[in-house]
Amino acid sequence: MKKKKGIKLNLKSLIANIRISRMKKKVETTVFNFPSALDNPKNILVCLPCSLRELTIVKEFLPIITEMFKNAKITLLPTPGIKVSDMYPRKGFIILSPTSDQLTWAGLPKKNYLTNLQSNKFDMILDLNFEESSFISGILLSFPDALRVGKGNHLGKSFYNLEIKTKFLRDERNIYRSIFDTLSVLKGNKAQTA
Repeated sequence: MKKKKGIKLNLKSLIANIRISRMKKKVETTVFNFPSALDNPKNILVCLPCSLRELTIVKEFLPIITEMFKNAKITLLPTPGIKVSDMYPRKGFIILSPTSDQLTWAGLPKKNYLTNLQSNKFDMILDLNFEESSFISGILLSFPDALRVGKGNHLGKSFYNLEIKTKFLRDERNIYRSIFDTLSVLKGNKAQTA
């Protein structure tokens, strides 16, 4: 039984990777001028991590995100299957929790779900994941005109317009702090991450 389950997971992963590769080939990268590209995003999608530990750490940085992007509407997107509505504040945020029927068999977002997300016209996507996710990869590739920001040495060129590398390898809190400090410096903000 375990062997069949392992084969099924590998097949799902293989199909997801093939579909992501096809999506990557279709994406035309938009050129942004930094740091001015960070000045006035109006609609931000924050892709939340999938581990409980990282979700707890990211929660501490939500006030920094709202301070840094005061005039933006901020939407939080958890990984499918993760319930954050009890954990994260609703005040000042919209939480879009995808359900299993909004995913393909391989774990990618369905076209109608992507169309629904695209109707929000997100102009910035902030990916706070450390683990690769077919679902988040599909989301990132579906917004080629948005400024897509993520952790360096993670997904790479076709997924992000701005990769922020840190000197920290395993300390999640300092990695997030470094990402937000870098964004703050680029914006010319004095948002405190300490």
